[in-house]
Amino acid sequence: MKYVNSGVRKKDAEALVTGQPVYTDDLAPKDCLIVKILRSPHAHALIEEIKTDAAMKVPGIACILTYKDVPQDRFTMAGQTYPEFSPYDRLILDQRVRFVGDAVAIVAGETEAAVDKALKIIKVKYQVLDAILDFHDAKDNKILIHPEDNWESRFPVGADNKRNLCASSEEGMGNLEETFAKCKYVVEKTYHTKANQQAMMETFRSYTYLEHFGRLVIVSSTQVPFHVRRILGRALGIGASKVRVIKPRIGGGFGAKQTLVTEVYPAIVTIKTGRPAKLVYTRYESQICSSPRHEMEIKVKVGADEDGKILAIDLFTLSNTGAFGEHGPTTVALSGHKSIGLYRNTEAYRFGYDVVYTNRMAAGAYRGYGATQGIFALESAVSELAEKMGMDPTLIREKNMIREGDPFIAYDGSPTATSCTLDQCMERAKEMIGWDEKYPRKELPNGKVRGVGVAMAMQGSAIFKVDVGGATLKLNEDGSYTLGLGATDMGTGCDTILSQMAADILETDLDNVIPFGVDTDISPYDSGSYASATTYITGKAVAKAAENLKEKVIKMGASMLEVEPDEVTFNGKCVEKKDQSAKVTLPEIGVRGTFGNNDALQVTENCGAEISPPPYMVGIAEVEIDKETGSVELIDYVAVVDCGTPINPNLARVQTEGGIAQGIGMALFEDIQYTEKGAMANNSLMQYKIPSRLDVGKIRVEFKPSYEKSHPFGAKSIGEIVIDTPCPAIANAVYNAVGLRVEEMPIKPEKIAMALSDDCKMYE
Repeated sequence: MKYVNSGVRKKDAEALVTGQPVYTDDLAPKDCLIVKILRSPHAHALIEEIKTDAAMKVPGIACILTYKDVPQDRFTMAGQTYPEFSPYDRLILDQRVRFVGDAVAIVAGETEAAVDKALKIIKVKYQVLDAILDFHDAKDNKILIHPEDNWESRFPVGADNKRNLCASSEEGMGNLEETFAKCKYVVEKTYHTKANQQAMMETFRSYTYLEHFGRLVIVSSTQVPFHVRRILGRALGIGASKVRVIKPRIGGGFGAKQTLVTEVYPAIVTIKTGRPAKLVYTRYESQICSSPRHEMEIKVKVGADEDGKILAIDLFTLSNTGAFGEHGPTTVALSGHKSIGLYRNTEAYRFGYDVVYTNRMAAGAYRGYGATQGIFALESAVSELAEKMGMDPTLIREKNMIREGDPFIAYDGSPTATSCTLDQCMERAKEMIGWDEKYPRKELPNGKVRGVGVAMAMQGSAIFKVDVGGATLKLNEDGSYTLGLGATDMGTGCDTILSQMAADILETDLDNVIPFGVDTDISPYDSGSYASATTYITGKAVAKAAENLKEKVIKMGASMLEVEPDEVTFNGKCVEKKDQSAKVTLPEIGVRGTFGNNDALQVTENCGAEISPPPYMVGIAEVEIDKETGSVELIDYVAVVDCGTPINPNLARVQTEGGIAQGIGMALFEDIQYTEKGAMANNSLMQYKIPSRLDVGKIRVEFKPSYEKSHPFGAKSIGEIVIDTPCPAIANAVYNAVGLRVEEMPIKPEKIAMALSDDCKMYE
């Protein structure tokens, strides 16, 4: 292969570094109405009266909409497959507001100043209701977040709005009680992870207009264009056929843009006024009314025999979906399926969960998608189990980790580990950090102490039996290829890696493949960029399309030479008779495709997820702690990843480094806080700390490729796995340094300092 497994430059690199207008707001028409949202100051209330007459008199105001002016069919904003697992619990605007920041009215005007003035003039009378702010209190509470009769769950996920349940389930294998009775060592703990904001550089934004046929066009920074089309068709009551979605360049998503945060508001304005409209969230709005990671509390019980063989795992997750159920039923499942599946010797397990409604901002998708929370809990408990046994935490993992060919426990993406170098990842990570010399800790002359901690993780490659990838390849008259994609490049470089695959199969230069996307009118269907699906699923579709188009090119070239296809060769530039007596060039074949031709030189292919082969990762952190102040400094972080064949090692490395940095933020800095009345206190990046380059220490990345036979190039995913190890690895490093078990993220210096001052948690 010339391009696959090569670190070629991204297709859009030059446009980005030269500041070309490629993002949503760059492209919006200058005459767009400016759209803003009036938001609730209450966590739970009914709107008794709303007066907009005075606000409508503000010069330049074109439209003010309340719950009385919009359709009343409920829908979900979760960009997932159809029928969605998430309940239909949303309205564009509702008489009941369910969190501080919930939408009350939509205001559209000619200028931002006019809209801001009108927002201040609207008068709203609320009946303030009791709220549920603590997710421990939500299940079966007399206060109902969604008492409405038209609430609907279309998938059997255990949802019940009369119990404040978005989802509830339990599964298992074997006799758990008998198996635990055989275990000499048992650890039982409860872990808590708070919500986290994705904090992507480009905030949520969309603009809308009516095309000349009267159809609604949405240009949006979204990860899921085809889901946006379907969801808006329902929400607006016009049907998906009347909606067209275009995705320009995205300035980051990390799962946040798998939810329709902004699209519906300018869309309803355009429907009502017939005019273009746009909504651009401020950073403040992106903090208080978006789609952060689900807060979860995870109870773990894990047991091992005297030799360190892990025999039993009991895991229960309580997940806070907030005011609405976007992604609630699906994120929680990964907290168990992606953690328990790491261990191959388990004889019995139980995994149960409740996902509850509260009067907090609705949660959504975030890189790792529930696996991050579950892996933090189980990997922390396994390290504590090893300590209880007097065993090196890397050794207990080596004894129990999944290996290639082993059957999976509690993982629904594949019956066996079809490709896996997790053991090699562990071995190499230990070498890189110098584990044997540094474990468990080292006292420094300045009074500080260093410790190392380890964690391993697995994720998935697309959603098993759900996700679909699509690709269209066409040979043009000049001999170039157009690659039409339904997948969304959100900065990861998927347009580049998919072009690399196509170029190698078609034996052409990478610059000769021109990718474009996504326009739901002309792009092939694709589930979207989430669930680590693009390289694996869309990559298979690209490879299939390239192979089929190559056959068409050879067939047409042979026809032009008046011979059979088996009598010619193809070298990517021409089709030539095997005796080398005549040939036709690729541009000549492309021209023939435009006239007198009954066989179009264009192929569209789809591929689904028959299995979901996991990528794997081992992360080891080295921290330095000041025992007087409790401050934690991350000195070194090594990561070794099995993502199958890295299609573009440079982009894979950047993905890994970025995901680790986000995981470090979750572990050490990012602390969502609410007031007593349910308002978010961290409403800007001044209060909500995300790590800078100076905060993440030294990050070192290597790959231990396996070869995944279900992919034409042996590739798996990498997008999510890389965020999963920092929380448990850093928490385990803190324990090894100072003897303090961390059971809640983030790890705050004051917690360490207070615990150490008691001496009860401190090494003697």
